[in-house]
Amino acid sequence: MSQRTLAALLAVPLVLAMLVAAAFTELPYATYAPGPTVDVLDQPNGSETIAVRGTKTYRDNGQLRLTTVSVSPVGEQLSLPELMSAWWSGDRAVYPYDYVHPEDVTPEEDERQGAVSMVTSQDVAIANALRALDYEVEPTLQVAFVVPDSPADGALEVRDVLLRVNGEEITDAEELVRTIQGTEPGEQVTFLLERDGERRTVSVTPREEEDGVVRVGFTPGQGFRYPFPVSVNIDPDIGGPSAGMIFALGIYDTLTEGSLTGGGVVAGTGTIDLDGAVGPIGGIQQKIAGAERDGAELFLVPADNCADAAQVDDGSPRLVRVETFEDALSSVQAWAEDPDAELPTCEEDA
Repeated sequence: MSQRTLAALLAVPLVLAMLVAAAFTELPYATYAPGPTVDVLDQPNGSETIAVRGTKTYRDNGQLRLTTVSVSPVGEQLSLPELMSAWWSGDRAVYPYDYVHPEDVTPEEDERQGAVSMVTSQDVAIANALRALDYEVEPTLQVAFVVPDSPADGALEVRDVLLRVNGEEITDAEELVRTIQGTEPGEQVTFLLERDGERRTVSVTPREEEDGVVRVGFTPGQGFRYPFPVSVNIDPDIGGPSAGMIFALGIYDTLTEGSLTGGGVVAGTGTIDLDGAVGPIGGIQQKIAGAERDGAELFLVPADNCADAAQVDDGSPRLVRVETFEDALSSVQAWAEDPDAELPTCEEDA
């Protein structure tokens, strides 16, 4: 047996061992995949996704679908075969793990941020829809998140409107934080708040955390006082602000006669601010794929996501560029009246 043959025979097990090791070694990458879509006009099991009380509503046919991205979990890094499969997939994407799950953000912080963003996006969406219908909307400061097992847990609730703290009127979150952190150890903080249209007084004793900061255990956020009760009831596992535009369209449709979509299936994504501007989101290509899977005929794309969206534009669903809530509303109305209507596209950003 020659030295070359012997070397080859010895190398085969080594190569096989290396391949096996590579197959099972976790690598610092994470993936995005198409997530579920949700029709915000739906009434699953008789429960309204968009609930309005105290004024006339209209329940028509058609669908308005928010879209989501399924992200590989925190702490889970993937093997080479799993990453290669995702890389070659037309619907999935691979990113550095730290880009998807920043090292300085804990799973608890990530959950909290997502919950706060979802509450805020819903409330801003309601405000935009009502203002488009000429209703008066009054800004407030409210509870956006309550930390489990904190002093506030059981005393405060999400969407409690904060009126006074220790007898002083509070107008912004910074003033609220200063008041709470100025509390002496063992001293209670008294909140005058509004819950379900009724005023009540709640006292909470702050707790000094490991970092030496005194906290009650909740996150304040932007809220509003509406002319009648409006709520959006979505699975709490869906977090983040990216459904704001679709929420606003769904609320507008619920409060206006006739089907906004003309009976068709419209999906989309995009944050929305108090001025109605639609902002970019992550995972646009995966959201388009999820919408196509669930039968969407029209997809509303934030203008700043157009360049990425154009890369997967095969005509189904039809992609429409939007910069504002007004853009989104007028485009859906025009499409419902004529599916071949000329609408803004992402082609110039391709």
